[in-house]
Amino acid sequence: MTVRKTPSLAVLAGAAVLVTLAACDSKSDTAGTAAGGPIKVAASDTACEVSATTANAGNLTFEITNKGSKVTEFYLYAEGDRIMGEVENIAPGLNRRLIVEVADAGKYQTACKPGMAGTGIRGDFTVTGGVAKQNDSNAQKAQATKSYADYIANNTSALQDETVKFADLVKAGKVDEAKAAYARTRTYYERIEPVAEKFGDLDPAIDVREADLEPNQQFTGFHRLEKDLFKTGLQPDSAQIADKLVTDVKDLVTKTKTLELSALDLANGAKGLLDEVATGKITGEEEAFSHTDLWDFQANVDGSKGAITSLRPILQAKDAALVSTLDKEFANVQGLLDKQRAGDGFKLYTDLSQDQVKEFASAVDALSEPLSKVAEVVSK
Repeated sequence: MTVRKTPSLAVLAGAAVLVTLAACDSKSDTAGTAAGGPIKVAASDTACEVSATTANAGNLTFEITNKGSKVTEFYLYAEGDRIMGEVENIAPGLNRRLIVEVADAGKYQTACKPGMAGTGIRGDFTVTGGVAKQNDSNAQKAQATKSYADYIANNTSALQDETVKFADLVKAGKVDEAKAAYARTRTYYERIEPVAEKFGDLDPAIDVREADLEPNQQFTGFHRLEKDLFKTGLQPDSAQIADKLVTDVKDLVTKTKTLELSALDLANGAKGLLDEVATGKITGEEEAFSHTDLWDFQANVDGSKGAITSLRPILQAKDAALVSTLDKEFANVQGLLDKQRAGDGFKLYTDLSQDQVKEFASAVDALSEPLSKVAEVVSK
């Protein structure tokens, strides 16, 4: 993500969730470097040391070790800060693996983000050669990406419709109705957030939190309107912010229509959505003013499950045991969410007890571990 929700490690859930980010083995399934091994990344609070700065096109494997004192992230960017792949929430001392398909030769950038904030510590990275995308060469993977593209289209269409309605309520000064529509509208965005993150500045324009603002960055999007509705009251420029949100969402919808995704994008997106839960929803930091974090939690789980559903035939053929584990852990998380339902939504995050937060953290931990294996299975 171009702008990350910064986690509070003091929150009870944090330590439990981060347990999932355990060390991966050193086996590589693709030619990440000319020598055939994975590209090693040593991340610290002040450096991002990448063992190779060139690689052949194809599935690139990065193995990231956090040697610093802060939770960090690792990104591979294309031109315009388009995210090719990302790994979030890497706790100090832990390792994470990123497998990302890069079919086109060209100039890219690697980035480590100590503290999970800012533009990161960047380095140039060159990809040479060129290969056919997996979804062009494998019918089963092509079907998976088509299925997921339909899921994205349905949710972006609903996102646009609901955002227009939400913005109209804000502009009409109908505060209570806008509050009621807020969490429901965001559901469609939270389901497809990994796709939104692929378009440069659109994700922060739509979804930046006040706590994550960079110097001189304008506070716009859903969370600015959340603050206006739930804390300060509508401001003189609230209508303008609402109009900009509609414009940005429409731009996102247009761009997603031409986006080509690979099966690896789906796998990494499914894991990324669980990382979103771990870094924002479990901690209660995502919805700082409305406390509607459980709506977002549910949407992230829905989006992750949507990607896995599209990949299911591939996973079933290659690792049926993994599919069974995923089904079990998804059901466990959903069961806990169902216990917190209130009407057609959920209880506020502030109504949860510390024990309930811990229980959620453990369930996300248990689901995150098998999700971290999906990309490796898909890449084979």
